Amino acid sequence: MTDATTDAPTDASTANRAVVLLSGGMDSATAAAEARDRGYDLYCLHTSYGQRTEDRELECARHLADHFDAADFLRIETGHLSAIGASSLTDDEMPVADADMESDEIPSSYVPFRNANLLAMAVSYAEANDCDAVFIGAHSEDFSGYPDCRPAFFEAFEEVVDVGTKPESDVSIEAPFVEWSKTDIADRGMELDVPYEHTWSCYRENEPACGTCDACAYRLQAFQNIGVRDPIEYAERPSYADDA
Repeated sequence: MTDATTDAPTDASTANRAVVLLSGGMDSATAAAEARDRGYDLYCLHTSYGQRTEDRELECARHLADHFDAADFLRIETGHLSAIGASSLTDDEMPVADADMESDEIPSSYVPFRNANLLAMAVSYAEANDCDAVFIGAHSEDFSGYPDCRPAFFEAFEEVVDVGTKPESDVSIEAPFVEWSKTDIADRGMELDVPYEHTWSCYRENEPACGTCDACAYRLQAFQNIGVRDPIEYAERPSYADDA
């Protein structure tokens, strides 16, 4: 696993290939831009697992794949995470809580062991297409609440990949923002001209974003911290800036 300082492949004619877990959110969009900036050809993997805002997420993911001129876009539908339940993202009986940015508790939006499921599919896709890396947009504010976003998780998963793939395969797990804040990601995304108008983060609604769930709060805070207006539509735009 490497950070955002990794050097890009130098010869564009022999560009390496990378799978990007492209949810349609701002973190995955920025991870795609980062991979592209490092010189990778992108193989975009979007997963539908029964999340509330899947329709909007898929629409955004397709826009992003087109924007980044992806070599391939694969959508995988998997209902097992929804069937397993225990997350407000997939269980209609569980309400999506309002943001509590001071809480140390694992939020109800945590989908049990989701990233292991998604990374497993991404590594399969990578190995089948001779890709060198899998990029995921997880970051430090995620792993403060989600155990499968911690740096140690990605390091351990990379060891699993090394053991469980063909001897000639060499697929790294790249979490370039794992030590970054959402604000850092937004700032980097602006440098890379990420089309944030084609991203979606809200846990509750397909249109407009609610503005008050965890995902909206951290996203709005990031844009407010860098002094840029988030280009998507919100039902509410509370102030979450650090100096508010």
